[in-house]
Amino acid sequence: MGGFTSVWHWLIVLFVILLLFGAKKIPELAKGLGSGIKNFKKAVKEDEEPVKPQESQALHNNSTPTPPTPQQDHKA
Repeated sequence: MGGFTSVWHWLIVLFVILLLFGAKKIPELAKGLGSGIKNFKKAVKEDEEPVKPQESQALHNNSTPTPPTPQQDHKA
């Protein structure tokens, strides 16, 4: 009993999926799954790309400014 190693087990699983979703819905599900994987890979790739020095400076300039520190009046 090796789990899902038999061809018959896979055929039964595919048949149940076909019954649950229908023949028309399966291509749409596969297309949506493929699109989701593609978007995920794109997001991971964008995260892994190193930031170029010009982009780094632009990001630094566009960041929120630090609030000004209160200045004390020194009257002497």
